[in-house]
Amino acid sequence: MQVEEGRVVVVTGGNSGIGYAIAKGFIGEKAHVVILGRNESTLAAASKELGEGTVGLRADVSKREEVTSAVGMIVRQFGVIDVLVNAAGILKPVTTELDLQQAEAMWDDVVGTNLKGSFLMALTTAKYLRRPGGRIVNISSIGAFTGGSRSGGLAYASSKAGLHGLTYALARELSSQGITVNAIAPGFIKETGFPGSQSKEAWGQIGLQVPVGRVGEVNDVVEATLYLAGQGASYITGEILNVNGGWMFGR
Repeated sequence: MQVEEGRVVVVTGGNSGIGYAIAKGFIGEKAHVVILGRNESTLAAASKELGEGTVGLRADVSKREEVTSAVGMIVRQFGVIDVLVNAAGILKPVTTELDLQQAEAMWDDVVGTNLKGSFLMALTTAKYLRRPGGRIVNISSIGAFTGGSRSGGLAYASSKAGLHGLTYALARELSSQGITVNAIAPGFIKETGFPGSQSKEAWGQIGLQVPVGRVGEVNDVVEATLYLAGQGASYITGEILNVNGGWMFGR
């Protein structure tokens, strides 16, 4: 077992994609899981599917008031938080060809969710994380290193690269208190709702470029998250764990 039973785990973006899979993984380890999401209908559906042990709270992580309200409700119910997983993320294609006003609006939305949201969640939950033993796991992307696989990654890649800096800084702040802070940078993960992730044709083409010979699956990220959240990773902090099948390594 990677995660102790009964721990309180908060997963942002837990109503879909990788976040949902991570929440499901923690439920399987008998943790109390709180999922946060912006979409009420998908949040309700995800909470129902995940079943007993799951609490769904609507919150836009880019909004300070909504973050503080959600975390307040979590603390009132559970008293402490053991694990925070910042998995909320969006991708909007921002290129140099866009009108500046439109590009700025899309940039603000992407960076607000992917980077500012992780910042707000980390700072708001920090005082309630268990000491020692608290864990923060940020879900980044291979795009933080590559700039994206195609044009349009200006906001997304920047936000994920910024998330690495946030991970390092939080590790400096919190590790001495027994709280570890790490990030996971997945490569191409199929069936997540991101561009190309539903296409079997894309899976085949990308799989040929990956040394292990296949594209990633959500469970690959789940297992990495459970590891970093477990006691076995208590001496790992400030690390970016690449989960990409060898598509990119050495960083």
